[in-house]
Amino acid sequence: MDIAQATKERIEELCEKKKINFCRLATISGIPYTTIKSIIYGQSKNPGITTIKKICDGLEISVTDFFDTETFKNLEQEIK
Repeated sequence: MDIAQATKERIEELCEKKKINFCRLATISGIPYTTIKSIIYGQSKNPGITTIKKICDGLEISVTDFFDTETFKNLEQEIK
């Protein structure tokens, strides 16, 4: 798994947990829906930290919480 796939899956997981759709996520995050869509559909291979931060703000979580999953921990080990 690469970072783009891990990011996509984490966003999907958090939206499901908060019971919101991607359009709502875009609205509460203050970023264009097309940006969310490009991450979810794999068009954005490397979403920037600013985008991730805005998503986290919209979801009311920290960036640390966003990346604090087994998927990202395993990904970190693969990169090393």
